[in-house]
Amino acid sequence: MTSLSSESYKGARDWYPEDMRVRNYIFRTWRRVVRSYGYEAYDAPLLEPIEVYAAKSGQELVNEQTYQFIDRGERRVAIRPEMTPSVSRMIAARRQEIAYPARWYSIAQFMRYERPQRGREREFWQLNCDIFGVEGALAEAEIISMGNELMKSFGATEDMYTIRVNNRQVINFMMAHYLGLDAIQAQLMTKLFDRKNKIAPETFRDQAIDIFGQDAAPAGLQKIAQLLAAKTMADLPEAIRDSESVREVQELFTHLERAGVKNAVFDITLMRGLDYYTGTVFEFFDTHPENNRSLFGGGRYDGLVGLFGAEPVSAVGFAPGLTMTELFLKSHNLLPEMFSTTDVYMIVVGDTLKGAMKLTQEFRNEGVNIELDFTGRKIDKQLKTAVKKNIPYIMFIGEDELSKEIYPLKNTVTSEETKLSFERVVSAIKDRRSKQSSEDDDFDVSELA
Repeated sequence: MTSLSSESYKGARDWYPEDMRVRNYIFRTWRRVVRSYGYEAYDAPLLEPIEVYAAKSGQELVNEQTYQFIDRGERRVAIRPEMTPSVSRMIAARRQEIAYPARWYSIAQFMRYERPQRGREREFWQLNCDIFGVEGALAEAEIISMGNELMKSFGATEDMYTIRVNNRQVINFMMAHYLGLDAIQAQLMTKLFDRKNKIAPETFRDQAIDIFGQDAAPAGLQKIAQLLAAKTMADLPEAIRDSESVREVQELFTHLERAGVKNAVFDITLMRGLDYYTGTVFEFFDTHPENNRSLFGGGRYDGLVGLFGAEPVSAVGFAPGLTMTELFLKSHNLLPEMFSTTDVYMIVVGDTLKGAMKLTQEFRNEGVNIELDFTGRKIDKQLKTAVKKNIPYIMFIGEDELSKEIYPLKNTVTSEETKLSFERVVSAIKDRRSKQSSEDDDFDVSELA
């Protein structure tokens, strides 16, 4: 009989306890920040009808990247590759009942059939944050400011990342009026701009020529060169600079400056690949030379709710991913030391297992997470287990400790040992949790409720 492979599905990942510590740290930090802005949690089904994505997400996503199948009711469904269509459907379903502005978030699991590579997996988790029912640049400013706050909460400084901003209305004006492209050419050129940093300059030029056509290509390429040379909105060609859509972007930058966001820049080449964006688009980029790439992005998508038979609702959102966040933290050495969620590893000395079991339950009743080693192994092996599991404290329990009700608590990092009463042990554990929460957000007090 052939043995089964121990490898996980290609593009998916096994989450061992040490990996889960990092994942939970990131999730808790995300949750704390978005809640501080008044965002409330929601969730949606893992499966959706395929037409939910076909309507607006783009044919590449539907035809090449979704995991889709026919269910037992003969319906074609897909494992969700993103959350935006689902949350738009939910808003449409209760369009009249929801209080606006609606600020919602979810931390959810997705699947896309893509080529696995650094920072990109087929199974992935991401934070989804959206504000519904607010028109104007203040909504975009809040979302971008919240993204900036997320980065700062992980310990990032402004030089570690940059925020690139553009606007789909600027893009549309640029394609139609400045470059003189028809609707099909404009769509092709937008896709080409979106791939610009992923292909060779010669490939970009040749494909641009194909889109323009041979006769229009020389003038068209010259105009593209002017666009690419513009580092600020003031550098844009006058025909674009004076458009209403550019003034909207300028208003956004004014709001960002007032919010203390200092590392946002205008980028005329930023397109964002999904078809449903209608206004501002943005991406957070890592500046680390070994991870110089987009971290996450988002934008305005006012038309999506209306596809579900409801009156249109203004919407702005973004979606940081777990994998890219973890890569960013590792690249910049920002991950704090992660300990086990178990507070104490109890080692039994002598024939005291019965008393130790009673004591562990008393500690658990007080909210202490405690693992009792009842294997009867030698003490040195039990010690090695506690250290290997990265449990912060070890407690030795023998007849003397049980009779005197004074318990030795040893710190596995510093090797410092203190003898404490039951109440003092509980207090020491909770003090450590509180300190850890304030330093690295690896503990969320709200999860004790």
